Amino acid sequence: MALLNVNPTRMALMELKRRHKSSKRGHKLLKDKQDGLMQQFMGIVRQAKTLREEVEEELGNVFKKFLAASAWMTDAQLQNALSSPQAKIELEVETKSVMSVKIPNFTISKEGTIKSYGYAGTNAMFDEAVEELEQVFEVLINLSQIEKQAEAMAIELETTRRRVNALEHKMIPDLEETVKYIKMKLDESERAGIIATMRIKASLEEQELQKKEKQS
Repeated sequence: MALLNVNPTRMALMELKRRHKSSKRGHKLLKDKQDGLMQQFMGIVRQAKTLREEVEEELGNVFKKFLAASAWMTDAQLQNALSSPQAKIELEVETKSVMSVKIPNFTISKEGTIKSYGYAGTNAMFDEAVEELEQVFEVLINLSQIEKQAEAMAIELETTRRRVNALEHKMIPDLEETVKYIKMKLDESERAGIIATMRIKASLEEQELQKKEKQS
């Protein structure tokens, strides 16, 4: 805690009390926002974890089928089957706001298919692998979107956490300490004023008494 550089006056005290009240209200709003962001963030992280496990499992299955299929196909057959996909994929990236945080939102539009080869030079295992790869691609895009959302949430969460800590551990304690100090100074000044008034009054009374004694 540290005293703020202000003059110990009643006007300054009123201003500091106003700032203290505003800071307490701001702290509560930010703390509520932090809690809400954390809840949203944890939900997105859990969703990303589930999708990542799904993608890894499906990609592993695709890879195994490609390996099994390639054992029965020549290099020329593999190259021919994979060299001319007809699929056209467009990815539109927009943003949406969640608790004042702008997060990406992906929209996929697809035409055609990557399975554009004839069946003469391939086998069933290869065909299954290509079909599953096309399906897992969309899941992979969705996973990328969710991870980007988690990243944006994490940045905002850290920013909010720092602001909450600054208010809770620095600004509010400094304001409270300064208010306490000014109150003490004003009380001292008031007591000093009362004592000075009493002394003046006593001096005047003594002078009046001496004047009467001289007259008598």
